[in-house]
Amino acid sequence: MKAASKFLNAASAAALSAALVVPGALAVQFVATSAAEAAVVSRVEVSGNQRVDADTIRNYITIKPGKAFSSSDVDSAVKALFGTGLFSDVQINQVGSTLVVKVSEYKVVNQVLFQGNKKLKDNALQAAVQLKPRGTFSQATLDSDVEAVKAAYRRIGRDDAGVTAQIMELGDNRVNVVFHITEGDRTQIAAINFVGNSAYSSRRLSDVINTKRSSWVSFILRDDVYDEDKLRADQELLRRFYYNHGYADFQVVSAVGELDNATNKYTVTITVQEGERYNFGDISVESTIPEVDSKSLESVVETRKGDVYNAKNVEDSIIALTEKVAGSGYAFAQVTPRGDRNFENHTISVVYTVDQGTKAYVERIEIRGNDRTRDYVIRREFDVSEGDAFNQVLIQRAKKRLEDLNYFDKVDISTVPGSAPDQVVLVVDVVEKSTGEFSVGAGYSTGGDSAGPSVEGSITERNFLGRGQFIKVSAGGGKNSRDYSLSFTEPYFLGRRIAAGFDIFKSTREYNNNYDSDTTGATIRFGLPITNSITTQLAYNISQEKYKVDDSCGPTTIGNPDGTCTISPAILDGIAQSPWIKSSISLGLVYNTIDDMKNPHEGIYANTTVEMAGLGGDAKFVKITGRGSIYQTLSEQLDLVGLISGGAGHVEAYGGDGNLRIFDQFQSTDRMIRGFAYNGIGPVDPTTGDHLGGVTYFNASAEAQFPLPVIPESFGLRGAVFADAATLYGSKINQHLNDGNPGNDIHIAGTGLELRASVGVGLMWASPFGPIRIDYAIPVKKQASDDVQEFNFGISTRF
Repeated sequence: MKAASKFLNAASAAALSAALVVPGALAVQFVATSAAEAAVVSRVEVSGNQRVDADTIRNYITIKPGKAFSSSDVDSAVKALFGTGLFSDVQINQVGSTLVVKVSEYKVVNQVLFQGNKKLKDNALQAAVQLKPRGTFSQATLDSDVEAVKAAYRRIGRDDAGVTAQIMELGDNRVNVVFHITEGDRTQIAAINFVGNSAYSSRRLSDVINTKRSSWVSFILRDDVYDEDKLRADQELLRRFYYNHGYADFQVVSAVGELDNATNKYTVTITVQEGERYNFGDISVESTIPEVDSKSLESVVETRKGDVYNAKNVEDSIIALTEKVAGSGYAFAQVTPRGDRNFENHTISVVYTVDQGTKAYVERIEIRGNDRTRDYVIRREFDVSEGDAFNQVLIQRAKKRLEDLNYFDKVDISTVPGSAPDQVVLVVDVVEKSTGEFSVGAGYSTGGDSAGPSVEGSITERNFLGRGQFIKVSAGGGKNSRDYSLSFTEPYFLGRRIAAGFDIFKSTREYNNNYDSDTTGATIRFGLPITNSITTQLAYNISQEKYKVDDSCGPTTIGNPDGTCTISPAILDGIAQSPWIKSSISLGLVYNTIDDMKNPHEGIYANTTVEMAGLGGDAKFVKITGRGSIYQTLSEQLDLVGLISGGAGHVEAYGGDGNLRIFDQFQSTDRMIRGFAYNGIGPVDPTTGDHLGGVTYFNASAEAQFPLPVIPESFGLRGAVFADAATLYGSKINQHLNDGNPGNDIHIAGTGLELRASVGVGLMWASPFGPIRIDYAIPVKKQASDDVQEFNFGISTRF
């Protein structure tokens, strides 16, 4: 019986090993009946199963009647059955010539219920737990789900939420799982303290991170939630900020949050070590590939000797070099930067080394976690596909693109070995976020063609049907205006990185000088990125404009100017040409290197547009406009930012008599110059005082922006002082009306190049409803016919 004993011991050892890696109690017994040879059974009997068919269980094991088997076969059978995830216990016994397989099935979850939850809806909690209806139940999974529900509440600032689970037996091996939740009070962040910073103020660093101190707007923004994962991400934001501003030795020493149980508030303390600030030293490119000329690659490098060290410029240089070399036929080339610090003069010399990397290919791309977003929406952000050469630089760029889509809370890309040594499998794990928004807002504006109070409602979806498309429907209006619009954008038209879309709109206006407009139109547009900083857009625009004199004005016409309202003949002439169809094409170019579009501190934003009307329709003109803004931090410690901006435009009619309608000329706005009313400068009808617009304008502005003392940075308030200058001149309005009465001809004054200027102060608020700005400007140089408006208030941005 020695052989039998050894056989029994081996089976028992295998059972013990399996018990260490599977949930539930495991007992495996095997009684051998053969003393000197492998066991053989005549039949396999299954017991204990309720839902799983016996034949299905037999098919999972390799032991068959009439065939010899060993202890390794028993071990394999046990692992196979546990591997199904259907059984909590497995026992295998040999009784005579019968192999008895006894199983205990996991219970089946009938329903997963949540009670006591108000701040988190059922669907959000269902996404957090692993137990699902019609799935198997296990105590280990239940314990994990309790912690997952608690974690979900921690992410919304309710750290003391209590969660207990109840199992309700329903019979037939079915259960209901009920999570009883006590949500508790919301924790807040009392303070965020920075220790060790001297180059940048704590206020400036608070702008960099996403965790914010609690304030009166926190109940809307929800940015004052303490979360350890979020705090780790904030540390990375701080590193990038310092690395991009010359501090290559920067370190986050510690980042901790301490909860005061008495107040239920956290105090976050971030300790940093800034180090010295570096400039770039010598920049060079070396190549170990004989056929690649390093000198020819220097032109694509974006780092320059003498500039402040910037890690982003190094990254961009690596990408540019990699693409340049790959385009020359060296798909496996790797670019490695080597930095040489000079601690005496605080410079970092960088050598970009181009090597022939290890040959590896992308076998396949596996995407996980995208329950809603289609696979191809994620795959198209990669510049590599199955079968292409593996390139880590391009993979990291794809990761950034996926993060910039704003479809996901988290994006992780990892690699696992493929089916061959030179094959790599890319695994993309994403955590989806809500991409739909419904908003209702109210506002007030003192300028533009729709001044006064207004309301707007909109429905926006950034990832329509999981296809990555953008759609927005909005409606709004005020006392004298109504607006309706529908916008749609396909970011990858015809499978290429071309954004194609359309806009349909309708707007009505009631103007103070007693006439109305009704405009209906549409735009078809195509956008193409040229580089990371330059994009272009081509559009076709068509609209119909209808104008009419308000009924309260009486029968005022060009030939009968004796109505109750005083309206310039130039306006009446434009109204008489209604309805007016404008068909045009426009080409725009945008250059953008702004570091943060919501809170800019450095960079350039410039755009220029050329519009040509005359592809059918009534309008025939060419209009050119341009605007540029330069942001520069003047004082890091004071968080003082300087802004210089300027713009220009000219419109020229062609064909016919070379004249323009009044509505096709430029009109002044607060973006052109502050301190003056909308359409308050430039050519004017001296009889009625109506400003008629001009054909050319120039404007310039200088501004300093700064944080407001005392007020916490979490409020998002900043102040500004500014000086504006502008001119609007020239006119192409037909002064001779075809009404047979020379006395009704149009008289125009103020067509010369007279300069206007103003100085003022401003208050900017990055509110939950959009950027709000209040300006108070005093004209210091004006003309007698100008309309002054010192106070401006509205939702706007200076780009």
